[in-house]
Amino acid sequence: MEAGTVTPTSQAAPPPRLREKYENDVLPALTKKFGYTTPMEAPHLLKITLNMGLGKEKQDNRSFELAQEQLATIAGQHPNVRRARKSIASFKLREGMPVGVSVTLRRARMWEFLDRLTSIAVPRIRDFRGLNPRSFDGRGNYSMGIKEQLIFPEIDYDSVDIVRGLDVTMTTSAKTDLEAFELLLRLGMPFAQEGRPGQAEREEEEKAAEEEKEKEEARLKAETEQAALEALKEENPEAYAKPETEDAGEGTEGAENEAGESAAEES
Repeated sequence: MEAGTVTPTSQAAPPPRLREKYENDVLPALTKKFGYTTPMEAPHLLKITLNMGLGKEKQDNRSFELAQEQLATIAGQHPNVRRARKSIASFKLREGMPVGVSVTLRRARMWEFLDRLTSIAVPRIRDFRGLNPRSFDGRGNYSMGIKEQLIFPEIDYDSVDIVRGLDVTMTTSAKTDLEAFELLLRLGMPFAQEGRPGQAEREEEEKAAEEEKEKEEARLKAETEQAALEALKEENPEAYAKPETEDAGEGTEGAENEAGESAAEES
């Protein structure tokens, strides 16, 4: 009797790590911070768009193919070709000529790319001092520029012909920049400290709270000193009693004034 053949079963891919972090940690924190009534109100990522312009390479077919391959390696998805909509003679541009390549990531690939970007690629930027927190567009979307594609470890350094940059745009469902900033910050985006959305308001609130704290401490200190003084008066009332000589002197002076006034009236 022949042994039955075992067919390998395909296993489902594990869920993205960053998506689990959003559902377990980020979503409850945002709901608590902004007071959302339902979790559906909390902002979430919609898509991530990668754009790579060609510049002078648009007339070189080999360079154009390499740019496509590199962006596909970075994103894990084949990019779309962006073509010129009209001719511009001064830029030697004709209608329909390729001017760049673009990729739009959603769902699992979006979460995986953001995870690689924040944990691996961004720390490899030369002289990195934090991402610019002023690059929000006012509607909850964030854009950043990358000068070198070499920060992604998927790119083989020896196969790079030209150093190319790309733009990364993160589209969220947030209604304000502050909500989008809190979302991306909690997802691991290393923003710089200066220029964060809502920083001026936070500094004013902290300053007001500090002043209120100083006033409260001064009031408590004054009350403590007054209570200590009252206790000392009770223990030794004679030491804090007013001298009698002052009262006697005031009485004598008053009597002399009255006598002088009566003598003036008689005269």
